[in-house]
Amino acid sequence: MFKTNKKKVSVVLFLIAFIAFGVAGYAPPKPIKKEGFKNLQVLPKDISEDDLDHIMDGFKASLGVKCGFCHVHNGNDWNSGWDFAADDKDEKGIARYMMKMTKSINANHFNFDNSTMPDTINVISCNTCHRGIPHPDAKGIMDQKTNGGVPPPPPAKN
Repeated sequence: MFKTNKKKVSVVLFLIAFIAFGVAGYAPPKPIKKEGFKNLQVLPKDISEDDLDHIMDGFKASLGVKCGFCHVHNGNDWNSGWDFAADDKDEKGIARYMMKMTKSINANHFNFDNSTMPDTINVISCNTCHRGIPHPDAKGIMDQKTNGGVPPPPPAKN
């Protein structure tokens, strides 16, 4: 009855399969977070997640601490239970104060060209004083020296 051309049918089936797999494999872009991050007081309200992660990674490296040093974690699972907006820990307020302080020092004392964007000048940073220790006072520096240059372990979980 019907004469089929196997080559044409094979090509058509291949194209249909190719299109079906292409549609199935498409991952739409992540929606832009409309709410933004909660309780940002020093950092820009519209900061991207990547930029915020980069800044937080810098804090961790400069102070030799982990997220729980400033942020509240309730639960046993590391990936959940974080309340990043909470202001329960004094260290978070101190971090905000230090961010304002370094921004002011850089803008007022190292802005030789009177840049219109003095917040991008980073002569002084967290690492300038902390050098991998959470408390860069005399005791913290001596503790680091007596431990062979290794920063002390992070504080115990509350």
